[in-house]
Amino acid sequence: MSSETRTPNRGYGRFTPLWFLAPSIFVLLAVGIYPLLFALVTSFRRYNITRPRDGFPFIGFDNYVAVFNDTSFWNALLLTLRFYVTALPVQIALGLFVALLLHRPGLGFLRAFARVSLVVPLATTYAVVGLIGRLIFNGNFGVANQIIGWAGLPGFDWLGSPAGAFAAIVMMDIWQWTPFCALIFLAGLSMVPVEIEEAARLETRSKLALLRHVQLPYLLPGLTAILILRSADVLKLFDMVFVMTRGGPGSATDLVSVYIQRVGFRVFDMGMASAQAIILLIFTIIISRLYIRLFYREIE
Repeated sequence: MSSETRTPNRGYGRFTPLWFLAPSIFVLLAVGIYPLLFALVTSFRRYNITRPRDGFPFIGFDNYVAVFNDTSFWNALLLTLRFYVTALPVQIALGLFVALLLHRPGLGFLRAFARVSLVVPLATTYAVVGLIGRLIFNGNFGVANQIIGWAGLPGFDWLGSPAGAFAAIVMMDIWQWTPFCALIFLAGLSMVPVEIEEAARLETRSKLALLRHVQLPYLLPGLTAILILRSADVLKLFDMVFVMTRGGPGSATDLVSVYIQRVGFRVFDMGMASAQAIILLIFTIIISRLYIRLFYREIE
């Protein structure tokens, strides 16, 4: 028998690869595609789940018009933008600092241990981060007030004041996502050719010049990914804020995702909430395209 002749495998057919892909496709359809299509259809209907006898009539763009006239929604969106521009620059700066420290030669075991430690905050779910935040910033026995007390300062009602509650959720978000930025930047630094980096170190002792002219081009793709992922994440951030503050006190931490949840599951206006969610999706796509155009550069 010729060596090129192959015995057919009776367990393998034309559609065998599709059977392997079927579970992933089913999960994608059930978790991603179907909810998106349902929200899109619902956004064009008067959909109040407390009045099913009234039906769910098609009302066109009335929900979208109502969203654009809803000052509370735009206030929540502006507060989310404030949260974003407060937390993200700190995360990027601290993440870059940690990545540059770990990129230094000669750390050995410390570098491996630090990389493993950076994964811990990322592996913590949002709800658990919120519970940790409630314990840290508790006005009676929280760690934050204990640290302030060591400095001889009086305790502060973190979660009971607007400024304190906003600062608390910002600090917990920084704690959770700074390691993500550090790992992304560390991966970018590992792509820098060793000979180029060593030659640059011989030419200059300025670490800033080395970062700007040699390492920065390899960091830009990772920076673009951080900006896109964190933008989408902040726009849908709900669990941590809801567990810590419920959006309060007042509306001090009422981020846009918390506001949409209240419209959909407390007011039960699913049509309005779906329209708000679709608008957020459009904003996310536009912001992502802007980031790619402004920051992403191919490495030559």
